[in-house]
Amino acid sequence: MALAPSGLSFTVRRRQPELVAPAKATPHEVKLLSDIDDQGSLRFHVPVIQFYRGDPSMRGRDPVEVIRKALAETLVFYYPFAGRLREGPNRKIMMDCNGDGVVFIEADADVTLEEFGDLHPPFPCFEELLYDVPGTLDLLNTPLLLIQISSYY
Repeated sequence: MALAPSGLSFTVRRRQPELVAPAKATPHEVKLLSDIDDQGSLRFHVPVIQFYRGDPSMRGRDPVEVIRKALAETLVFYYPFAGRLREGPNRKIMMDCNGDGVVFIEADADVTLEEFGDLHPPFPCFEELLYDVPGTLDLLNTPLLLIQISSYY
């Protein structure tokens, strides 16, 4: 149970993380990163939280399934994101475009967006809403993206 600074309490229930791979076969190749992208100081994940209100035209459709399918289809065109970063000689980073997929987590929270109040950074309860999947903190040999879709009541 999380407690927001305003005293709001809520619970987030997550399903098991899964890998979403590209919907179709993609090229299996290794791409070297540029020297700018290869800097040691840039080797970290950037957590981001975004909120979207329900679209009335989507009533009756499961947003998790819609996003999971769209993600798989998008990864066909942006297939390097479904790969893994590897480190080569002299710590040179390369993208192993292997199609393994990105981490996808379905979650539910027993709170409404309105209960959070005015949403702007820094967002309260950031850590309670986003999940760190064990073993994915290092950028090397782990999925580049971790996407969590949370439905709010």
